[in-house]
Amino acid sequence: MKKLVKVVAAIIENEKNEILCALRSPDMSIPNMWEFPGGKVEKGEDAFSALIREIDEELQCKVETEGAIFNDNTHEYDTFIINLLSIKCRIIEGTPTASEHSKFIWLKRENSSSLKWAPADIPAVEQLMNEKNSLLK
Repeated sequence: MKKLVKVVAAIIENEKNEILCALRSPDMSIPNMWEFPGGKVEKGEDAFSALIREIDEELQCKVETEGAIFNDNTHEYDTFIINLLSIKCRIIEGTPTASEHSKFIWLKRENSSSLKWAPADIPAVEQLMNEKNSLLK
């Protein structure tokens, strides 16, 4: 049986309504694909605390989260199953620094389909794009 991994992902939007997208490094599993930054939820940790900790560790900045899960998706990869909880947040201190990822880019959400996303992140990307589209109507 495949291991189930619970992971949190930060949907970080800046004042220009751009979303922070992270390119997985060649050394990571699912290499060279785009994702929302984040990481594993530790035992005894809630999703929001995990996200704040992971962004502090991975991006060297502090975030404030919205009080709800934006997208909850379970995706089966070849070797494991991921339960990805995407949470909207904003940076309250610092500037994102790529330590684990190859690079970061800020991208308008309507352009996010131009990137090659990790499969588990795609439902959140689609939800973001639909949310923006619904605001335009």
